[in-house]
Amino acid sequence: MSYAKVLAVALVGLAGHVVEIEADLAAGLPGLTLTGLPDAALSEARDRVRAALVNSGESWPNRRITVNLLPAAMPKHGSTFDLAVAVSILAAAGVLPLAPLQGVVLLGELGLDGAVRPVRGVLPSVLAAAREGVRRVVVPAGNVREAALVPGVTVRATDCLRRLVSFVRDGTALLDPPPAPAVEGDSDLDLADVVGQELGRRGLELAAAGGHHLSMIGPPGAGKTMLAQRLPSILPPLSDAAALEVTAVHSIAGVLPADSPMIRRPPFQAPHHTASVAALVGGGSGLARPGAISLSHMGILFLDEAPEFGAQALETLRQPLEDGYVVLSRSNGSARYPARIQLIMAANPCPCARPAGDEHCECSPTMRRRYLGRLSGPLMDRVDLQVPLMPVTAAQLIEETVQAEPSSVVAARVAQARAAAAVRWSDHGWSTNAEVPGPVLRRPPWRLPAAATAGLHRAVDAGSISARGFDRVLRVAWTIADLDGRSGPDHGDVQEALAMRIGRIG
Repeated sequence: MSYAKVLAVALVGLAGHVVEIEADLAAGLPGLTLTGLPDAALSEARDRVRAALVNSGESWPNRRITVNLLPAAMPKHGSTFDLAVAVSILAAAGVLPLAPLQGVVLLGELGLDGAVRPVRGVLPSVLAAAREGVRRVVVPAGNVREAALVPGVTVRATDCLRRLVSFVRDGTALLDPPPAPAVEGDSDLDLADVVGQELGRRGLELAAAGGHHLSMIGPPGAGKTMLAQRLPSILPPLSDAAALEVTAVHSIAGVLPADSPMIRRPPFQAPHHTASVAALVGGGSGLARPGAISLSHMGILFLDEAPEFGAQALETLRQPLEDGYVVLSRSNGSARYPARIQLIMAANPCPCARPAGDEHCECSPTMRRRYLGRLSGPLMDRVDLQVPLMPVTAAQLIEETVQAEPSSVVAARVAQARAAAAVRWSDHGWSTNAEVPGPVLRRPPWRLPAAATAGLHRAVDAGSISARGFDRVLRVAWTIADLDGRSGPDHGDVQEALAMRIGRIG
């Protein structure tokens, strides 16, 4: 036999496509030719595969070898095709029967010694194979835990090419997935650790209950970072579908630990303020990889010292906040990654970081406006909750009789509010108030009475908020009502939401 075909998977962003790896051996000058738009890493497979075959005790065919990856018009990236290329060559040479591998996807990178090494993107690859009807896959031993997360697919693993060859020839067993690891534990960070800051805690609870974006402006030591870091502790766990999607993004980025379970807790990303646009949005040579925005999909993107971020990096957030995804276009293709995030920003009130009115502050009103002006109007217009924080007092620090609510208590209220919103919007496919389009809230049956929104109308006419801000205030008002267990917002809810929106409390 001089022809053989096996299956692999090519990824373009999170989208995967089953690829046929064809091998043909013919008379002629010995050599290996790869066709089907391989990138540099895949083109180098000819050397890795040859060394791996020889060092696994197999003979390299002394013939002209052509390996084609179908569909040929789709760009192929990375080294995940190595294992499939090696098996197809052995089968085409007639030394390996392919019957045991019919309808089986092979994934893995080969070392020169024949070891099968882990690769990125195994989870989305197996998901793609399952969608196209493939029910058996062979993956590197280092990727078997994430591959086994996909229901309905039989997963086997191999640590070396020799083991896979023995399985095909002699029926020697491959490696089974190990027992599922323990579920992720809760974080040690608890809201009970936060001293005072009732307004900040209220803003955090509203953000968690409705999926709203939040900014906190206050002096150092006020608790901005502490509050943001404790937001995941009051958020509900991810659903099965969301957990698979989040884990798939982390798999593609290569940041999913081999021994970790599926990501069940909302991710938390806190990039440094020197992060570049590519670090936030995604990038890299070849096909772009996901950045911090996509790694915080279904979770929190926390920008501490937000005004210190570059203006271009901050402005790149605007489109993902509206659309819930990013599209990264490069010369050799485009990749789309999900980016449905909660944006949490923390900032000092001025360069010297003193609160307004402090006698030691040397910043003029112009300097203060210029500093916070680094957070542009269009970006801040997309932030639902804008909460000012004051310094913690000495009395609050030494107070021992009042115990702040722990995360578990707040999380229970958040879960009830989210459940109420999910039931209300279930017919539309939305799960949180932050997802509801503004026109829906402005039309019956969800339009609020004129008496409830009179103050909001005046704020729009006075230019205090924009049309986008109008809709976002309504969303927050619904969240306030859900937290209080009421069927809809009243005048007080709208006024509280408006005050949280414009940062003028009290």
